[in-house]
Amino acid sequence: MSYATLDDLRKRYGEADLLDLAQQSDGSWDTVKIYEALDDAAQTIDSYLAGRYTLPLTSVPAVLSRHCCYLARYFLEKNRATEQARQDYEDSLRFLEKVASGAISLGLSDSGETVESDNTVVMESGGSVWARERAKGFI
Repeated sequence: MSYATLDDLRKRYGEADLLDLAQQSDGSWDTVKIYEALDDAAQTIDSYLAGRYTLPLTSVPAVLSRHCCYLARYFLEKNRATEQARQDYEDSLRFLEKVASGAISLGLSDSGETVESDNTVVMESGGSVWARERAKGFI
């Protein structure tokens, strides 16, 4: 299952940066290289999620798309990874470790479906404290 697309990578990093990482000799996109990096990133994510969720997920949380892009960029940069790409990669792995341990929830059930929260807020007024009838001569 893919958690991010080529368009997600383009939006996150821009065409010029992405083309610099995955350009063929004729100047066109090396889509094979890009989809290979996205697939590697998805497999990395799946390896962490498999113990907690039924795969493939029925809906993909946006946070997984972001981390998939981080991982894919790191895989595209290979031996010349920037410090930022390396930090994003390490942060993504720490995030996935926390998801696997249950410390962080993706908001999905064990079967991968979005869970509706029972956490609702209800506010009730206790009435006016400074109303004329309660001021007892102060107003």
